Amino acid sequence: MRDQIEQIAPAGFYVALRVGFSFPEEEYNELPPNWVEFYTTHGLVVHDPAMKWVYGNTGVVRINDIGLPDPHQVRARAAIFGLSHGAAVSVMTPADRGRRSYGLFFRAATDFAEPDLTTLHGILKRLHIGESDEPSLTAAEIEALQMQAAGLRLKQIAGELNISESAVKARLNNAKKKLGAKTLTQASSIAAARRII
Repeated sequence: MRDQIEQIAPAGFYVALRVGFSFPEEEYNELPPNWVEFYTTHGLVVHDPAMKWVYGNTGVVRINDIGLPDPHQVRARAAIFGLSHGAAVSVMTPADRGRRSYGLFFRAATDFAEPDLTTLHGILKRLHIGESDEPSLTAAEIEALQMQAAGLRLKQIAGELNISESAVKARLNNAKKKLGAKTLTQASSIAAARRII
């Protein structure tokens, strides 16, 4: 999906998945670093019409079509950094209890056509519910991760499952790798947030 997004939005993109109170469960920032620094230094997030739109709406829109006031000229400033044409996508379902996913996608030369907007919306919906091109966890990996998350040690898990400790380590390391986690604690948190465990 990342390759597909990069083809549609070659100037850069930002995706925040399953944002709760304030932080996303996962995020992908492929925006130009100099724009990120400028945007952050000048506190533009609270003035950005695209951010106001993604938190107040669902669906997909070209950023130039948002129609909200832009007194801090966020759109004009973004264009200076090669982000002339943008699209905003926001996804949330009634079952999400306020958690939403959103993405901001950019091009330098041409605006987004309707098929591009539809594709980006579909990609974000799949990412929001946890569908991606990443490999899924096996039942054995989920079982080991559940036991580890419940506080059992390697030796205890091995005894419960009647397998070696090295087999438990392999299952947990595979789960950690597939979830993109750096630690087992982070893997458990990601799995719980995605309702895997």
